[in-house]
Amino acid sequence: MALPVYASPLERAWHYTYLVICALIFIFLIAPIIIVIPLSFNAEPYFTFTEKMLHFDPAGYSMRWYDKLITFGMQGPDNERGPAFWTDFWENATWMRAAKNSVIIGVFATLLSSALGTVAALGLTRPEMPFRKQIMAVLISPMIVPIIISATGMFFFYSGKWLPVVSLTDGLHFEWGRLAGTYAGIILAHAALGIPFVIITVTATLYGFDQSLVRAAASLGANPRTAFFRVVMPLIMPGVVSGGLFAFVTSFDEVVAVLFIANHDQQTIPRQMWNGIREQISPAILAVATILVVISIALLTTVELLRRRSERLRGLSPR
Repeated sequence: MALPVYASPLERAWHYTYLVICALIFIFLIAPIIIVIPLSFNAEPYFTFTEKMLHFDPAGYSMRWYDKLITFGMQGPDNERGPAFWTDFWENATWMRAAKNSVIIGVFATLLSSALGTVAALGLTRPEMPFRKQIMAVLISPMIVPIIISATGMFFFYSGKWLPVVSLTDGLHFEWGRLAGTYAGIILAHAALGIPFVIITVTATLYGFDQSLVRAAASLGANPRTAFFRVVMPLIMPGVVSGGLFAFVTSFDEVVAVLFIANHDQQTIPRQMWNGIREQISPAILAVATILVVISIALLTTVELLRRRSERLRGLSPR
Protein backbone atom coordinates (compact mmCIF):
# COMPACT_ATOMS: atom_id res chain seq x y z
CA MET A 1 0.00 0.00 0.00
CA ALA A 2 1.39 3.40 -1.03
CA LEU A 3 2.09 5.99 1.64
CA PRO A 4 -0.05 9.16 1.64
CA VAL A 5 1.65 12.28 0.36
CA TYR A 6 1.38 13.94 3.77
CA ALA A 7 3.37 11.19 5.57
CA SER A 8 6.22 12.53 7.66
CA PRO A 9 9.86 11.41 7.14
CA LEU A 10 9.63 9.35 10.34
CA GLU A 11 6.49 7.58 9.10
CA ARG A 12 8.14 6.87 5.77
CA ALA A 13 11.24 5.48 7.50
CA TRP A 14 9.12 3.21 9.70
CA HIS A 15 7.08 2.05 6.69
CA TYR A 16 10.14 0.89 4.76
CA THR A 17 11.74 -0.56 7.89
CA TYR A 18 8.55 -2.53 8.49
CA LEU A 19 8.66 -3.89 4.93
CA VAL A 20 12.29 -4.96 5.37
CA ILE A 21 11.46 -6.72 8.67
CA CYS A 22 8.55 -8.55 7.04
CA ALA A 23 10.76 -9.61 4.14
CA LEU A 24 13.45 -10.92 6.50
CA ILE A 25 10.87 -12.89 8.51
CA PHE A 26 9.47 -14.36 5.30
CA ILE A 27 12.94 -15.40 4.12
CA PHE A 28 13.70 -16.89 7.55
CA LEU A 29 10.54 -19.00 7.40
CA ILE A 30 10.70 -20.07 3.75
CA ALA A 31 14.47 -20.63 3.34
CA PRO A 32 14.60 -24.07 5.08
CA ILE A 33 11.86 -25.26 2.72
CA ILE A 34 13.20 -23.73 -0.48
CA ILE A 35 16.77 -24.96 0.14
CA VAL A 36 15.59 -28.58 -0.01
CA ILE A 37 14.41 -28.33 -3.62
CA PRO A 38 17.76 -27.74 -5.40
CA LEU A 39 19.53 -30.17 -3.07
CA SER A 40 17.18 -32.94 -4.20
CA PHE A 41 18.75 -32.64 -7.68
CA ASN A 42 22.31 -33.04 -6.41
CA ALA A 43 24.29 -35.48 -8.54
CA GLU A 44 26.47 -36.40 -5.56
CA PRO A 45 25.29 -38.22 -2.40
CA TYR A 46 25.70 -35.13 -0.25
CA PHE A 47 23.35 -32.87 1.67
CA THR A 48 25.33 -29.76 0.72
CA PHE A 49 25.80 -27.74 -2.45
CA THR A 50 28.73 -29.00 -4.50
CA GLU A 51 31.06 -26.75 -6.46
CA LYS A 52 29.41 -27.77 -9.73
CA MET A 53 25.98 -26.88 -8.36
CA LEU A 54 27.19 -23.47 -7.19
CA HIS A 55 28.56 -22.81 -10.69
CA PHE A 56 25.33 -24.09 -12.29
CA ASP A 57 27.18 -26.85 -14.11
CA PRO A 58 24.60 -29.28 -15.59
CA ALA A 59 26.85 -32.16 -14.54
CA GLY A 60 26.21 -31.22 -10.91
CA TYR A 61 22.49 -31.87 -11.21
CA SER A 62 20.75 -35.21 -11.60
CA MET A 63 17.39 -36.96 -11.21
CA ARG A 64 19.07 -40.00 -9.64
CA TRP A 65 17.40 -39.55 -6.24
CA TYR A 66 13.95 -39.37 -7.78
CA ASP A 67 14.79 -42.55 -9.67
CA LYS A 68 15.89 -44.04 -6.35
CA LEU A 69 12.39 -43.44 -5.00
CA ILE A 70 11.03 -45.66 -7.76
CA THR A 71 13.54 -48.52 -7.60
CA PHE A 72 14.24 -48.75 -3.85
CA GLY A 73 12.88 -52.05 -2.54
CA MET A 74 11.99 -53.49 -5.94
CA GLN A 75 12.88 -57.07 -6.83
CA GLY A 76 14.15 -56.11 -10.30
CA PRO A 77 15.23 -52.45 -10.17
CA ASP A 78 17.47 -52.82 -13.24
CA ASN A 79 14.88 -54.45 -15.50
CA GLU A 80 13.55 -52.77 -18.61
CA ARG A 81 10.85 -50.28 -17.73
CA GLY A 82 7.90 -52.05 -19.19
CA PRO A 83 4.65 -53.36 -17.70
CA ALA A 84 6.49 -55.92 -15.54
CA PHE A 85 8.74 -53.20 -14.12
CA TRP A 86 5.84 -50.98 -13.13
CA THR A 87 3.96 -53.94 -11.64
CA ASP A 88 7.03 -54.66 -9.53
CA PHE A 89 7.16 -50.98 -8.58
CA TRP A 90 3.50 -50.91 -7.53
CA GLU A 91 3.72 -54.07 -5.46
CA ASN A 92 7.23 -54.01 -3.97
CA ALA A 93 8.75 -50.51 -4.06
CA THR A 94 9.26 -49.28 -0.50
CA TRP A 95 8.26 -45.69 -1.14
CA MET A 96 5.25 -46.77 -3.19
CA ARG A 97 3.96 -48.91 -0.32
CA ALA A 98 4.49 -46.02 2.06
CA ALA A 99 2.65 -43.65 -0.29
CA LYS A 100 -0.28 -46.05 -0.62
CA ASN A 101 -0.52 -46.39 3.16
CA SER A 102 -0.36 -42.61 3.63
CA VAL A 103 -3.06 -41.97 1.04
CA ILE A 104 -5.41 -44.71 2.29
CA ILE A 105 -5.03 -43.70 5.93
CA GLY A 106 -5.28 -40.01 5.06
CA VAL A 107 -8.44 -40.40 2.98
CA PHE A 108 -10.33 -42.44 5.57
CA ALA A 109 -9.11 -40.24 8.44
CA THR A 110 -10.20 -37.15 6.48
CA LEU A 111 -13.67 -38.53 5.79
CA LEU A 112 -14.14 -39.46 9.44
CA SER A 113 -12.79 -36.20 10.83
CA SER A 114 -14.80 -34.14 8.31
CA ALA A 115 -18.07 -35.85 9.26
CA LEU A 116 -17.51 -35.68 13.02
CA GLY A 117 -16.01 -32.20 12.93
CA THR A 118 -18.89 -30.80 10.88
CA VAL A 119 -21.48 -32.27 13.23
CA ALA A 120 -19.60 -30.88 16.23
CA ALA A 121 -19.34 -27.43 14.63
CA LEU A 122 -23.08 -27.39 13.88
CA GLY A 123 -23.81 -28.13 17.52
CA LEU A 124 -21.28 -25.66 18.92
CA THR A 125 -22.72 -22.78 16.89
CA ARG A 126 -26.22 -23.29 18.28
CA PRO A 127 -26.98 -20.55 20.83
CA GLU A 128 -28.85 -22.97 23.10
CA MET A 129 -25.87 -25.32 23.32
CA PRO A 130 -24.73 -25.49 26.99
CA PHE A 131 -21.05 -25.31 27.94
CA ARG A 132 -20.03 -24.42 24.39
CA LYS A 133 -16.67 -22.92 25.35
CA GLN A 134 -15.71 -25.86 27.54
CA ILE A 135 -16.70 -28.40 24.89
CA MET A 136 -14.83 -26.44 22.21
CA ALA A 137 -11.70 -26.41 24.40
CA VAL A 138 -11.86 -30.18 24.80
CA LEU A 139 -12.45 -30.83 21.09
CA ILE A 140 -9.57 -28.67 19.88
CA SER A 141 -7.19 -29.89 22.60
CA PRO A 142 -5.32 -32.22 20.15
CA MET A 143 -4.03 -29.03 18.48
CA ILE A 144 -2.75 -27.65 21.79
CA VAL A 145 -1.50 -30.71 23.65
CA PRO A 146 2.01 -31.80 22.54
CA ILE A 147 1.73 -34.66 20.08
CA ILE A 148 4.05 -36.86 22.15
CA ILE A 149 1.52 -36.75 25.00
CA SER A 150 -1.38 -37.55 22.68
CA ALA A 151 0.58 -40.39 21.06
CA THR A 152 1.50 -41.85 24.46
CA GLY A 153 -2.13 -41.76 25.57
CA MET A 154 -3.25 -43.37 22.32
CA PHE A 155 -0.67 -46.12 22.74
CA PHE A 156 -1.86 -47.09 26.22
CA PHE A 157 -5.52 -46.76 25.26
CA TYR A 158 -5.14 -48.76 22.05
CA SER A 159 -3.11 -51.44 23.84
CA GLY A 160 -6.25 -52.44 25.75
CA LYS A 161 -8.75 -54.84 24.25
CA TRP A 162 -11.39 -52.49 22.85
CA LEU A 163 -11.95 -53.61 19.28
CA PRO A 164 -14.45 -56.37 18.35
CA VAL A 165 -12.75 -58.58 15.76
CA VAL A 166 -13.64 -61.84 14.03
CA SER A 167 -11.73 -64.94 15.16
CA LEU A 168 -11.62 -68.20 13.19
CA THR A 169 -9.48 -70.12 15.67
CA ASP A 170 -12.31 -72.15 17.22
CA GLY A 171 -15.02 -71.43 14.73
CA LEU A 172 -16.51 -68.10 13.70
CA HIS A 173 -17.01 -65.82 16.68
CA PHE A 174 -16.29 -62.30 17.86
CA GLU A 175 -13.74 -61.41 20.48
CA TRP A 176 -12.17 -58.23 21.78
CA GLY A 177 -8.89 -57.23 20.15
CA ARG A 178 -6.46 -54.34 20.29
CA LEU A 179 -6.51 -51.22 18.15
CA ALA A 180 -2.74 -50.85 18.41
CA GLY A 181 -1.02 -52.19 15.31
CA THR A 182 -4.16 -52.01 13.14
CA TYR A 183 -5.04 -49.68 10.31
CA ALA A 184 -8.30 -48.87 12.08
CA GLY A 185 -6.32 -47.64 15.07
CA ILE A 186 -4.09 -45.43 12.92
CA ILE A 187 -7.11 -43.99 11.09
CA LEU A 188 -8.89 -43.21 14.37
CA ALA A 189 -5.75 -41.59 15.76
CA HIS A 190 -5.29 -39.41 12.69
CA ALA A 191 -8.99 -38.54 12.67
CA ALA A 192 -8.72 -37.37 16.28
CA LEU A 193 -5.83 -35.12 15.29
CA GLY A 194 -7.70 -33.75 12.26
CA ILE A 195 -11.09 -33.05 13.86
CA PRO A 196 -9.99 -29.72 15.47
CA PHE A 197 -9.09 -28.28 12.05
CA VAL A 198 -12.52 -29.18 10.67
CA ILE A 199 -14.28 -27.74 13.72
CA ILE A 200 -12.42 -24.42 13.46
CA THR A 201 -12.96 -23.92 9.72
CA VAL A 202 -16.62 -24.99 9.74
CA THR A 203 -17.35 -22.93 12.87
CA ALA A 204 -15.82 -19.87 11.22
CA THR A 205 -18.06 -20.46 8.21
CA LEU A 206 -21.19 -20.92 10.32
CA TYR A 207 -20.63 -17.73 12.30
CA GLY A 208 -21.26 -15.76 9.11
CA PHE A 209 -24.20 -17.93 8.08
CA ASP A 210 -27.58 -16.22 7.74
CA GLN A 211 -30.05 -18.33 9.75
CA SER A 212 -32.96 -16.60 8.04
CA LEU A 213 -32.24 -18.80 5.01
CA VAL A 214 -33.14 -21.89 7.06
CA ARG A 215 -36.32 -20.24 8.30
CA ALA A 216 -37.20 -19.29 4.74
CA ALA A 217 -36.71 -22.90 3.62
CA ALA A 218 -38.92 -24.11 6.48
CA SER A 219 -41.63 -21.60 5.54
CA LEU A 220 -41.62 -23.06 2.04
CA GLY A 221 -42.27 -26.55 3.37
CA ALA A 222 -38.76 -27.98 3.63
CA ASN A 223 -38.17 -30.37 6.53
CA PRO A 224 -34.95 -29.99 8.62
CA ARG A 225 -33.06 -32.62 6.61
CA THR A 226 -33.95 -31.03 3.27
CA ALA A 227 -33.10 -27.56 4.58
CA PHE A 228 -29.71 -28.77 5.77
CA PHE A 229 -28.68 -30.53 2.56
CA ARG A 230 -30.21 -28.00 0.14
CA VAL A 231 -29.46 -24.73 1.99
CA VAL A 232 -26.91 -25.09 4.78
CA MET A 233 -24.53 -27.66 3.30
CA PRO A 234 -23.85 -25.89 -0.03
CA LEU A 235 -22.94 -22.69 1.82
CA ILE A 236 -20.67 -24.30 4.40
CA MET A 237 -19.14 -26.80 1.96
CA PRO A 238 -16.04 -24.62 1.30
CA GLY A 239 -15.35 -24.62 5.05
CA VAL A 240 -15.88 -28.38 5.27
CA VAL A 241 -13.54 -29.02 2.34
CA SER A 242 -10.93 -26.62 3.73
CA GLY A 243 -11.03 -28.37 7.11
CA GLY A 244 -10.84 -31.73 5.36
CA LEU A 245 -7.75 -30.64 3.44
CA PHE A 246 -6.08 -29.50 6.65
CA ALA A 247 -7.02 -32.83 8.25
CA PHE A 248 -5.57 -34.71 5.28
CA VAL A 249 -2.31 -32.75 5.47
CA THR A 250 -2.14 -33.43 9.21
CA SER A 251 -2.63 -37.15 8.64
CA PHE A 252 -0.21 -37.24 5.70
CA ASP A 253 2.49 -35.51 7.78
CA GLU A 254 2.01 -37.34 11.09
CA VAL A 255 4.86 -39.52 12.28
CA VAL A 256 4.83 -39.52 16.10
CA ALA A 257 1.47 -41.25 16.50
CA VAL A 258 2.42 -43.80 13.82
CA LEU A 259 5.67 -44.60 15.63
CA PHE A 260 3.69 -45.36 18.79
CA ILE A 261 0.70 -47.34 17.52
CA ALA A 262 1.67 -48.84 14.12
CA ASN A 263 3.42 -52.12 13.39
CA HIS A 264 6.80 -52.22 11.71
CA ASP A 265 5.25 -53.09 8.35
CA GLN A 266 2.71 -50.26 8.45
CA GLN A 267 5.00 -47.67 6.92
CA THR A 268 3.78 -44.23 5.92
CA ILE A 269 5.83 -41.64 4.06
CA PRO A 270 6.83 -39.66 7.19
CA ARG A 271 7.73 -42.88 9.01
CA GLN A 272 9.75 -44.09 6.02
CA MET A 273 11.59 -40.76 6.00
CA TRP A 274 12.26 -41.17 9.72
CA ASN A 275 13.63 -44.66 9.14
CA GLY A 276 15.76 -43.37 6.27
CA ILE A 277 17.32 -40.71 8.47
CA ARG A 278 18.06 -43.21 11.24
CA GLU A 279 19.19 -46.20 9.19
CA GLN A 280 20.33 -45.13 5.73
CA ILE A 281 20.92 -41.43 5.15
CA SER A 282 20.30 -40.71 1.48
CA PRO A 283 19.43 -37.57 -0.52
CA ALA A 284 16.39 -39.52 -1.70
CA ILE A 285 14.75 -38.12 1.44
CA LEU A 286 15.23 -34.65 -0.05
CA ALA A 287 13.40 -35.79 -3.19
CA VAL A 288 10.48 -36.96 -1.06
CA ALA A 289 10.52 -33.67 0.82
CA THR A 290 10.39 -31.75 -2.47
CA ILE A 291 7.38 -33.75 -3.63
CA LEU A 292 5.63 -33.12 -0.30
CA VAL A 293 6.35 -29.38 -0.60
CA VAL A 294 4.72 -29.32 -4.04
CA ILE A 295 1.69 -31.23 -2.72
CA SER A 296 1.40 -28.87 0.27
CA ILE A 297 1.53 -25.80 -1.98
CA ALA A 298 -1.22 -27.27 -4.16
CA LEU A 299 -3.41 -28.02 -1.13
CA LEU A 300 -2.87 -24.59 0.42
CA THR A 301 -3.73 -22.95 -2.90
CA THR A 302 -6.94 -24.98 -2.98
CA VAL A 303 -7.77 -23.92 0.58
CA GLU A 304 -7.26 -20.25 -0.31
CA LEU A 305 -9.50 -20.55 -3.38
CA LEU A 306 -12.18 -22.24 -1.28
CA ARG A 307 -11.91 -19.50 1.36
CA ARG A 308 -12.48 -16.82 -1.24
CA ARG A 309 -15.39 -18.75 -2.72
CA SER A 310 -16.93 -19.09 0.75
CA GLU A 311 -16.66 -15.34 1.30
CA ARG A 312 -18.33 -14.66 -2.04
CA LEU A 313 -21.17 -17.06 -1.26
CA ARG A 314 -21.76 -15.37 2.10
CA GLY A 315 -21.55 -11.89 0.57
CA LEU A 316 -18.42 -10.93 2.53
CA SER A 317 -16.43 -10.00 -0.57
CA PRO A 318 -17.31 -8.69 -4.05
CA ARG A 319 -17.71 -11.21 -6.83
